[in-house]
Amino acid sequence: MKTIATMMINWSLIALFTISTSLAAEVVNDNPSVNRQDILRGSITPERAWWDVSHYHLDIRVEPKTKTISGTNTVKYRVLAEQQRLQIELQAPMKLDKVMQSGKNLAVQQDGYSYFISVTEQHDIGSEHQLTLYFSGKPQVAIRAPWDGGITWSKDEKGTDFIASSNQGIGASIWWPNKDHAYDEPDNGVTISVEVPEHLVNVSNGRLIKTDHNKQAKTKTYHWKVVNPINNYGININIGDYVHFGEKYQGEKGQLDMDYWVLRHNLAKAKKQFKEAKRTIEAFEYWFGPYPFYEDSFKLVEAPYLGMEHQSSVTYGNGYQNGYLGRDRSSTGAGMLFDFIIVHEAGHEWFANNITHNDIADLWIHESFTNYSESLFLEYHFGPETASQYTRGQRLNIANQTPIIGQYNVHQRGSSDMYDKGGNMLHMIRQIIDDDDIWRSILRGLNKDFYHQTVNSKDIEQYINQKSAKDFSKVFDQYLRDTRIPTFEYFIKDNQMKLRWGNAIEGFDMPVKVKINAKTHWLSPTTQWTTVTLKESNPSLVVDANFYVNSQNILGSPTQK
Repeated sequence: MKTIATMMINWSLIALFTISTSLAAEVVNDNPSVNRQDILRGSITPERAWWDVSHYHLDIRVEPKTKTISGTNTVKYRVLAEQQRLQIELQAPMKLDKVMQSGKNLAVQQDGYSYFISVTEQHDIGSEHQLTLYFSGKPQVAIRAPWDGGITWSKDEKGTDFIASSNQGIGASIWWPNKDHAYDEPDNGVTISVEVPEHLVNVSNGRLIKTDHNKQAKTKTYHWKVVNPINNYGININIGDYVHFGEKYQGEKGQLDMDYWVLRHNLAKAKKQFKEAKRTIEAFEYWFGPYPFYEDSFKLVEAPYLGMEHQSSVTYGNGYQNGYLGRDRSSTGAGMLFDFIIVHEAGHEWFANNITHNDIADLWIHESFTNYSESLFLEYHFGPETASQYTRGQRLNIANQTPIIGQYNVHQRGSSDMYDKGGNMLHMIRQIIDDDDIWRSILRGLNKDFYHQTVNSKDIEQYINQKSAKDFSKVFDQYLRDTRIPTFEYFIKDNQMKLRWGNAIEGFDMPVKVKINAKTHWLSPTTQWTTVTLKESNPSLVVDANFYVNSQNILGSPTQK
């Protein structure tokens, strides 16, 4: 488990973060849109809080003909507090067949797709244990991967099986049993053993440590090992007629192995398009600091869907072309200067995989920073104006219908505006800090100080406030927790200007950069009208375009002389 404070959880912390089943029922009654399963899935229940995952060994057999998965997950864990039942998740139609510990079958009670296991060994605080979960079934099929989640069972252009997992929102428990909550990651990583028909290759996270060939069964088992903590939705399988090539990158922490697994018939295209990967790592190490998983390598793996940020096993399905499936999401032209999936999904190695939200309500930590990473890639390689235009152009995609932050403790994400609106918010905060050295030090500092940790929104907000020596509390509240876009309202008569923020939360006090008769000025509006004396009468005023705000001259355009 990764936490930002300490590895030692005491009873007061458990009491703070856990929700009992009786309280869960009360929450459901208060909010009809939330059901009992949402609470069991989304909260740190007492049955979760007392144990800390240290390692998973996922050992499975994948049968393409029957579209089934079966196998075991051996869970190693450390005891943090006294408890008898242990909670894991496995979603239907997958079945938890049995649970064993020290050669004994354990009693299991099912509540929805949450399972409560009664352990029988003596569990002293600080002791370490393991149990094995046996499971099987036909996992849910992903209809529109990666958005709906599940397993994609498809064929490549040559008619060969092409299979992959993708399950960020719906959860890893859609195909394998685990402690399916973001706050607890296996401290010592995961081992992934996948048996497939011998003509196929499985690619998963980390490094390939060995391959076993069962000639009698006509299968091969690929064993992959991750040594770093890893979020469970990032653990993946990719099965197909893969071939491998790679390169070395001399990065900030030494030599980084960069491996590429692509379908055999796409090798030539991949060798050309994947040159973007090195450029991406170079740009992001500049802005964010060292790649966070040197020990596990960096991989791009071709997938039968658009792509996903699986840690050290980034999946790619952008058709070997620039843009987002060949188009520019910003409509500025800048989006065609790079391969969106390579850049965006690689950016998640820092924000999502290194720094991970501990509640999906704060998914903006993953998506806003990674959306903004696209702009930073452009700035590094093409200059700041191209990057700024790209960020501003993405405002075309913002809906402003629901807040970016979702509801906590019920496995509810916020608005998809966490991408483009969140990226614009960060771009705007950079303007207010007005010092690119400080801004870069904040981005690098986040990845250093929260290295391999899970965090919440307040952690990130307070860090930016502290390191910038500016209070962005109201800015975060306005853009993350409200749907309104503030309006800079002003009124100029002769050399007097009245100004305020309208359409904003109470106390909103963000400074704004403007040009008054083409000269740059900083103004400090609040939600109350204030007056500023100008040096010239009835000047023109333009708000800096890098601020995602509206503006309104109450009197209209100034009188022309």
